[in-house]
Amino acid sequence: MKLAKVQPIVLVGGSNTWGIRNTFHSLLAILTTFLVISFIYIKQDNGTQLSSSSPPQEHEEMIDASQDDDTHHNNVSSSKCDLFNGKWVFDNKSYPLYKDKECKFMSDQLACEKFGRKDLSYQNWRWKPNHCDLPRFNATALLERLRNKRLVFVGDSLNRGQWVSMVCLLHTSLSSSTHTSMHNTANASLNIWKVKEYNATIEHYWAPLLVESNSDDPVHHRVIERTVRVNAIEKHARYWTHADFIVFNTYLWWRRPLMNVLWGTFGDPNGVYKKVEMLRVYEMALRTWSDWLEVHVNRNKTQLFFVSMSPTHERAEEWGADKGDNCYKETEMITEEGYWGKGSDPKMMKVVENVVEDLKTRGLNVEILNITQLSEYRKEAHPSIYRKQWEPLTQKQIQDPNSYADCIHWCLPGVPDVWNEILYAYLFQQ
Repeated sequence: MKLAKVQPIVLVGGSNTWGIRNTFHSLLAILTTFLVISFIYIKQDNGTQLSSSSPPQEHEEMIDASQDDDTHHNNVSSSKCDLFNGKWVFDNKSYPLYKDKECKFMSDQLACEKFGRKDLSYQNWRWKPNHCDLPRFNATALLERLRNKRLVFVGDSLNRGQWVSMVCLLHTSLSSSTHTSMHNTANASLNIWKVKEYNATIEHYWAPLLVESNSDDPVHHRVIERTVRVNAIEKHARYWTHADFIVFNTYLWWRRPLMNVLWGTFGDPNGVYKKVEMLRVYEMALRTWSDWLEVHVNRNKTQLFFVSMSPTHERAEEWGADKGDNCYKETEMITEEGYWGKGSDPKMMKVVENVVEDLKTRGLNVEILNITQLSEYRKEAHPSIYRKQWEPLTQKQIQDPNSYADCIHWCLPGVPDVWNEILYAYLFQQ
């Protein structure tokens, strides 16, 4: 800033007192003017620097992963932020969030690297929602959130995979001195992982159809005819009644045109069996589930989530590959925007949305974690032949991937970790 030119002072009358006083006052005025102008200049300069370092409006909606307080996490509630629409970004510096060999609770069904998979780039993809970022997963912050609480995953093997992912995300971040334990109960249907220092449990309850069925045994559930009791849920629900956070799913076990419905009790000769169109039975079961929630859930304590259908990639012709092939040997994701395979059923998703919306009108909030579309792109992220379920695949089975490749579940680390990052954002948003 250019200062005004100051005129020289001329002393008149030599040692005249008035002249000296006048000169002193003039010097004081000049000094004061200079200080004021300098202060204004400094303030303007600092204001310019502050303005240039402030993030633009769009960035104000993004989440700084270094922040972990609740105020920070509320950024994901911005009206422009859609956690479920976005793109996958390759990030081999931050991802994977853990190594499968470091997690002693890893499931062999999902440990693809352990069982011979060499191309591991599926581990290095980060989900980038539109107009915001997912918060960086912070195990310590989450365990503080879960102190003296229960986080329970309820559903099928996809839900169990998300539970394993959550356990590994937390376990691999703990110090070696932290005491953890794993045990099961309810005839092995309920698996409980506990972090003693936080008195926090992360649990999985096996209920693939949510309501009672002939597939409820966590090990022996391969049946030719699947039968459900659509009005019976208490057998399962009593194990998660008092949980603080419950994450539900149910989808894959319903994929058949007709379902056997039983009115009565299994083994009761007076029970009434009837084949009903699957979509109708699905809705009936979810209505039983929602009615139970309305009556039994403590609305001041429990947060509820429903994970949408997990897509499958069993038909390679759907993404332009050879007919008869599947996800085996796939190393790149699908790049077609909005891709939707035949393994996902929009009608079933609509049923879930309707039931959840009806619950909200009754004053009970259930958040739908809509992971379907973002997972549709990830055809390369399934275990394929690189897994063990009950027994390792035989050499003959490995050589027949069109019959034995698992294109339903997901390798870990991988896609379910992103589902948990989204869940993490919701837990802190609340």
